[in-house]
Amino acid sequence: MSIWAVLGVGVALACALMGGLWLLQVRSHDATAVDVGWSYGIGVLAVADALLASGAGAQRVLIGALVALWSLRLGSYVLRRGVLGHKGEDRRYAEMRARYGEKANRNFLVFYGAQGLLVVAFSVPALLASFNNSATITPLQWVGVAVFLLGLGGEALADRQLNLWRANPANRGRTARSGLWRYSRHPNYFFEWIVWVGLALVALPAAAGAIALLAPILLLLLILFVTGIPPSEKQALASRGEDYRRYQHETSAFVPWFPKA
Repeated sequence: MSIWAVLGVGVALACALMGGLWLLQVRSHDATAVDVGWSYGIGVLAVADALLASGAGAQRVLIGALVALWSLRLGSYVLRRGVLGHKGEDRRYAEMRARYGEKANRNFLVFYGAQGLLVVAFSVPALLASFNNSATITPLQWVGVAVFLLGLGGEALADRQLNLWRANPANRGRTARSGLWRYSRHPNYFFEWIVWVGLALVALPAAAGAIALLAPILLLLLILFVTGIPPSEKQALASRGEDYRRYQHETSAFVPWFPKA
């Protein structure tokens, strides 16, 4: 199949996934599962790219395995914590539903469509790498694999440290300041971004591989200005007040760095 045909398959899969999840929220009045669908959806598209593309087998196996590993870890974590671990709709989506009122289903359809576009956009590094005809994995790609594993391990560690903090009743209403959270207010976001830098490096030697660099750039913009840090900090200030304000003053927002005295 040509690269455009494989891209078309990916678009169809993303539309089917997000359309099904939208129908689910119409029935349940709960949009929480969209986060799980986003994580798993990128993995599904990456595996489809690897199976359908005409690139060298080593390239397709490498990129398919890396994205699938990321997708399974993050998707399963969000599923356990966000869907199975909580009762009721996620606060973000509950606020959106209340704000939309009678137009909730229509507006959520647009929102789910945007999520589908992001799934396709973040599958582009896998698409490009799957059409790489080189049977040899280059040194730059191995650097990308190392960066990817650093990001994946760092994000998993940050998630685990935060879960352990939250599991202690004595920490209720207090901000986590141990482990990676001592050096960054959002180490999970930082290492998620590192994951995508690594994937972009793996895709870079492919034809038009420079396009893959747009994925970490887009993710950085989303984290810093849209769906990442701004709403997280707003919610933290509302729930923890002065304790979180001190944390903001002392601790780097994104890139891990030594805290201020």
